[in-house]
Amino acid sequence: MTELCTLEKYLTTAEEYLRTVLEIIKAGGWLMLPILACSIVAIGIIIERFWFLRRQRVVPKHIASQIWQWQYRNQLDKIHIKSVRESSPLGRILAAGLANRNRSREIMKESIEDVGRHVTLELERFLNTLGTIAAITPLLGLLGTVIGMIKVFTVITAQGVDNPAVLAGGISEALITTAAGLAVAIPSLMFYRYFHGRVMRLVVDMEEQAIKLVEVMHGDRELDPTENLAARVSIESSLKSDVEHHEYTPGPV
Repeated sequence: MTELCTLEKYLTTAEEYLRTVLEIIKAGGWLMLPILACSIVAIGIIIERFWFLRRQRVVPKHIASQIWQWQYRNQLDKIHIKSVRESSPLGRILAAGLANRNRSREIMKESIEDVGRHVTLELERFLNTLGTIAAITPLLGLLGTVIGMIKVFTVITAQGVDNPAVLAGGISEALITTAAGLAVAIPSLMFYRYFHGRVMRLVVDMEEQAIKLVEVMHGDRELDPTENLAARVSIESSLKSDVEHHEYTPGPV
């Protein structure tokens, strides 16, 4: 019984809140519709970009060590390069270089840069839309303010100041649209700048990995001792497990 009363109370509160929101939208006039649409689009972009721009998804830590292991084993064939390409955005960039590792340094670098431009565009996807929303919603709010004040002065000109209800309607429309526009624009601008900074950091990390790949493949740079050791340890453990598997695998009866 207590749980039923609590649920009924929550439903009543939600209904009252929804009714209040609808009244505010109605009082703000037709300009509240595009502002509301912008807010829905902005929320969708923010959620999608948070999911897409995760560091582990874009620049996974294991991919470089995996490439060095395959290189150490002389196993960098088309199948392994394809698996690198399909693993992540960084993998696409490194795979472009690996596919041209036997060619000149310039060709390898150009192939990486070409794929890198496409990857960067994917990382920046929808950010221009989010920035546009941050720019136009205050203007929509300002337009609502102007329209509301025009209504107020039109009423004053036609009827004087004897009808406060009509005056209040125009003033409320002016204030509501301005507040709604700013409420959408401020978080949109904040997340736009945040995602733009995150993309720049991810691009720098991918550039470092790509430059390192080119230099190592062409003998201009050696692997760090820790990376070289990690590759060898991984290979030795893999070989050890293979030997144990063959030793303990029963033969045919």
